[in-house]
Amino acid sequence: MNMDSQDNPFKNSNFGQSLRCASQGLFQAIKSERNLKIHLLLAVIASGLALQFGFKTIEWAILIVTIGIVIFSELINTSIEAVIDLIVKDQWHPLAKKAKDIAAAAVLVTAIVSMLIGALLFLPYLF
Repeated sequence: MNMDSQDNPFKNSNFGQSLRCASQGLFQAIKSERNLKIHLLLAVIASGLALQFGFKTIEWAILIVTIGIVIFSELINTSIEAVIDLIVKDQWHPLAKKAKDIAAAAVLVTAIVSMLIGALLFLPYLF
């Protein structure tokens, strides 16, 4: 079944509307998700240190991609949790728990990998 934006009220009608919706989603997540706030704070700190240390272009690229992947994984995790909450409402279900735990594990893995990358980027400037 092919539905264009005229048939589907949930589909954005143009690129500007898509950007507005994406921005709203980002700001909603920032407002409501504690862990996302923590990741963003750490990203600001890491960026400040990178500025202070005079990171080279490749180091900046690695840092930016690393930060982006962590933020991306947190946003995906938040989305998965919201959909599961919508479906199961106030009921507990083992598959809902499994899905939420696995989504959270994805964030944990990206956070751990980002810390390792951060160590590789920052330690040479500290020692």
